[in-house]
Amino acid sequence: MATWKKLILLLSIIPLLLLLAYGFKTNPREVPSPLVGRQAPPFAFSMFDGTSHSLEQLRGKPVVLNFWASWCFPACYEEAPHLEAAWQTYRDRGVVFIGVDIQDRDTDGKAFVERFKLSFPNGPDPQGKVSIDYGVYGVPETFFIGRDGTIHYKHVGALDESVLKKKIEEML
Repeated sequence: MATWKKLILLLSIIPLLLLLAYGFKTNPREVPSPLVGRQAPPFAFSMFDGTSHSLEQLRGKPVVLNFWASWCFPACYEEAPHLEAAWQTYRDRGVVFIGVDIQDRDTDGKAFVERFKLSFPNGPDPQGKVSIDYGVYGVPETFFIGRDGTIHYKHVGALDESVLKKKIEEML
């Protein structure tokens, strides 16, 4: 009888081990987001400068929603200058950039914004609600939201100039 229990236990563990092995082998950047092509989850939160922004206010404008953190090194440090440059290039064409600082202290987040002289709105997500609604599992992650509020593209990892330009131009 004890042998049967051991055999059943062993047989029930094997699928779990295979599932774990598959999960460790899969690159999270290659997992397609179920949000692409769907309406972006609504958000509203306060920025570091005291202003408030919501997705509803931005309806009709392309939005680049970037999730970052000051402790995200080197990826967030690499992409910050590209985000600011793209913001400067596309702001007059109606593109809105919003930075969401997650799992961070406000003082560290504000220091990051100052260090990179980010002039587009950035704010904390203290309860993690926006991050959860967008299914963010790491930083940096960026969502490109079209004028109609549909998520056009999700990028996992540091953005560079070419990806930013390509995805923004597709939304314009």
